Order: sequence, then C-alpha cells, then structure tokens
Amino acid sequence: MKLRRSLLYIPGNNPAMLQSCPSLGADCVILDLEDAVAPAHKDEARRLVAYALRCLFFDCVEKVVRINDVSTPWWELDLEEIVPAGPDVIRLPKAESVENIRMVDNRITELEKANGLSEGGIELHILLESAQAVENVANLVRSCKRVKGVGLGGQDLTADMGIRKTSSGEELAYANGHMILAAKAAKIDCFDSVYTDINDGEGLLTNTRKAATMGFSGKSAIHPSQVRIINQGFYPSEDILSHAQDVIAAAKIARTEGRGAFSVNGKMVDGPVIRQAMNVLAQAGIPCNSEEVLP
Repeated sequence: MKLRRSLLYIPGNNPAMLQSCPSLGADCVILDLEDAVAPAHKDEARRLVAYALRCLFFDCVEKVVRINDVSTPWWELDLEEIVPAGPDVIRLPKAESVENIRMVDNRITELEKANGLSEGGIELHILLESAQAVENVANLVRSCKRVKGVGLGGQDLTADMGIRKTSSGEELAYANGHMILAAKAAKIDCFDSVYTDINDGEGLLTNTRKAATMGFSGKSAIHPSQVRIINQGFYPSEDILSHAQDVIAAAKIARTEGRGAFSVNGKMVDGPVIRQAMNVLAQAGIPCNSEEVLP
C-alpha cells in the first residue's frame, strides 16, 4: 500500500518551489499546470515541470502533474511535454464524462509507446468538480484501468452547486461519502480537498482526522506548513495503533491454532476486525502479510 496522506500543490511556474518540493515532507507533490498558472505562463510552466521531473531527485516522493482540463487548448500540449519526462501520476481536473477520461487515457498510451515507456505505467487520477461529475462518479472511476485515484474539487463543486463553503465541510458530506463509496468499490484511492485557511492548524488537524475516519486515502495541501499536520492527522493515535498491533499479534497465533474467532482486550475479533487492524497498520506504514493473519 502506497502512503498518499499528503499531496502538496506546487505552482508549475515557480522555479524556487519546484526546486525545493522533494524535501518538504509530502508523500506526493502535485506539480500544477492548471489553476496556479495564468494563461500567459502555461508554456513556461510546462517546460519547468518537465525539467524538474527529469533533473530533480524525488527519492520516494510521488510525482503528480495536474494538467489542464480537456475543454482548454492546453491539455494535449501538457501531456506531450510531461509524459516523456516520466511522472508517476497525471491528475485530470474537471473530469465530467467517461469519454473525456478515455480520450486522455488513449493519448497517454500513445505517448508512452512513442517514448519507450511501460504502457499503463503512469496512473490517472481524476477530480470531480461539478454536480454532474459527482452523480456519475461510479462510472468515471471505472472508465479505464489507468484510473487509480479520485478527488473532490471542493471550491469548484460548491460554486457549481451554489452552496456556501464552511470550515467544517459539512455541506460536502454527501458528495464525499458518495465518492468514497465509489472509490472503495473500484479499489482505488480517494483524496480529500484542500483546507484553504493556511493559518488554522488546529482546524486543519480536525478536518484531516475526520477525513481519515471517513476512509480517505489522503488530503491535498496548498502550503508546505500543512504537510506535517496532514501526515499527523492520518497517522493512527497511540491507542488505536496499539490495539491494532495486539489484534494482529493474536491473529497470527489464532491462525496457527486454526481458530477463526478470538478475543483481544475483552473484545471479540474475527476476519473483518483483523482487516480493520491491517488498515490501521497500513496507515502507520507498518507492513502486514494477510496470509499470516487472516483465517
């Protein structure tokens, strides 16, 4: 399981931020060619991001590039410049239809082949930014095998729906739940939208812990100061992690003894509880072999 707790947006036309982004502590960096870049600077940003992908040492930091959406004249130019530079993920904003997603998928495939890259090696993550997209999410996440992640564009969605954005995010509860369910059913990652108040660390931590509880894989960030807080919010509490480790330790013993159910700290444990404990360990970056613990 890849840790994708924090996904930090980096403006594609900012050389200083591009230079420093691998060292900012995020699990993923999103090199942005869309909202962060004015139309007059799109070409420059494209070149800078491609250069960064080729020349910077990212180590284990995942390299995501948000291209422009398919209604613009830039999306194909973005792919033609970026795919040969070898990103890990292309993030597609304003994903509205299966047809548009497949169009992007097909173009990536063509460019992978033309540049000697492994076909299907670059993941595609889609962003839902309208009521239509949220309503259609179950089809969108299954539109092609390349789609491995989905996120909600909270600002665009609230504007599209005419809702007032709040710090608690309660107005997006249904949209989030609907998206999470579709993502889990399709066995892909799902990402929470940004928390826009960069000075409210306490609010961000509360918001992130709620996202982790709901089943989000990670959360986008718009400022480096948010990364540590988001990582903290997705890390299990000491009590939860300790209990999960106790469950896994007992499950290994129970499996060797042929017992399907047992108790830990006075609580009944069976297959679903073991899988929940495995999820907790995964959030903490602790490997666990299902063959050693599941009945």
